Amino acid sequence: MNPGSFLCYCLAAAALTFSVRAEEGVPIFDGKTLEGWDGDPRFWKVEDGCITGQTTAETPTEANTFLIWSRGEVDDFELTCEYKLNGGNSGIQVRSFRLPDRKWGVGGYQADFEAGDTYSGIVYGEAYRGILANRGERTVIGANHQPTVQEKVGDSAEIQSGIKKDDWNTYRIVAKGFTIENYINGKLTAAVTDEDKEMRRRGGLLALQLHAGPAMKVQFRNVKLRRLPMEGVKKVVFVAGRVSHGPGDHEHRAGCMLLSRLLNESAGERVYSTVYSNGWPADPTVFDNANALVMYSDGGGGHMVVPHLAEVEAAQAKGMGVGCIHYAVEIPKGQGGDLFMKWTGGYFETDWSVNPHWDASYGSLPQHEVTRGVKPFKANDEWYYHMRFREGMAGVTPILTALPPTETLNRGDGPHSGNPAVREAIAKGEAQHLMWVAENGEAGRGFGFTGAHFHRNWQNDDFRKVVLNAVSWIARAEVPANGIETKALTDDEMKANLDAK
Repeated sequence: MNPGSFLCYCLAAAALTFSVRAEEGVPIFDGKTLEGWDGDPRFWKVEDGCITGQTTAETPTEANTFLIWSRGEVDDFELTCEYKLNGGNSGIQVRSFRLPDRKWGVGGYQADFEAGDTYSGIVYGEAYRGILANRGERTVIGANHQPTVQEKVGDSAEIQSGIKKDDWNTYRIVAKGFTIENYINGKLTAAVTDEDKEMRRRGGLLALQLHAGPAMKVQFRNVKLRRLPMEGVKKVVFVAGRVSHGPGDHEHRAGCMLLSRLLNESAGERVYSTVYSNGWPADPTVFDNANALVMYSDGGGGHMVVPHLAEVEAAQAKGMGVGCIHYAVEIPKGQGGDLFMKWTGGYFETDWSVNPHWDASYGSLPQHEVTRGVKPFKANDEWYYHMRFREGMAGVTPILTALPPTETLNRGDGPHSGNPAVREAIAKGEAQHLMWVAENGEAGRGFGFTGAHFHRNWQNDDFRKVVLNAVSWIARAEVPANGIETKALTDDEMKANLDAK
């Protein structure tokens, strides 16, 4: 099978997989192991093909403990599973957060169930405002952090009568916007709309609870996740590559987490972003409702996207934007280079492009959404240049352009250091495009940004703003007239989430 036929085959398979996902959701428990889940091994195991949590009189848990899905976070979604409970109570945490004082402690929205007759089906706030909707209620949480009942959705006793004791039941949780609905055995049990802007959450962890107290056993099977389109906001997925280079250089994780936080804080009414760290996501649903993918990683032959080109191509063809930061713009020519050209308009091609460290000055900027609010600036970085672009720059708009000094070519010729074509271009005084964006019709937009070798450069307000604007733009979120405004970053903020190197 030739490469083109193989890619077409992969795209067809990806489209079929997506249609199945839209109907049924994707299994996130393999029925054999706890791979992809993180919990205290004293209490969690796989038994009879089920996730099993158990405490005994001899092995109690001092506090509620959780089995956390470690492959991603949930935002707008539908989760279905079957559960069986013997004694005690349990629950399913969604859009939740880790508690700082306990390794497997989690707080946030919880879909409750118990061996008793009162709490199964309620929406509870574990370490997070208490009961948010009792069984049979639809509530709204206001600015005072308290729920108000809006209507009855059923009779509590009648709902309880349909829940089987010491047997299997089906739980379904639907989270869309700021509304969460719980269903047990097909019956709506409780719902909450969170209008508490100070505390509400659009995304976070998924986890299963094992409650402290008397000995108990809880089991889960057929756990499936289906992502839902995020209405009202555009979703950005940052993928940070593995640890690389020395301290302060190629800080992929810290850089992605910084940009994601700033987007969520400053553009949260228009953009929601999440971060996957340390290489390609293991989350099988990662792009199912994504509007943009931003890769910040090492590139070249070891680029993390190389084994996943068909997956990204399928999502990009449906409208997902693709952005690459620094080394992530380099991909081997051939299939990878052709796809990067299609997605982002250009890429770093070995024996054509170069990667020197130098001071680039951007004295004038073109009019474009991505340059809104960006002032002329200067930065010392490993600014790659002499990119391989589409023929005639079709659909490509240069954003940052500068003329590299001849000293940037002091190294001998090599895959990254120099070649006759780039030497001729600089000798002729041809300005070089160091950041660009691409329009791709109905397919996803793209951008390439060659800076950000040095983590410290994110403290440059205009360096940071032009990238945040570009991320918003490829997600098709409107960029404000003054760009995405963020406060000056402190030294402590810059130290956050740095990899141990």
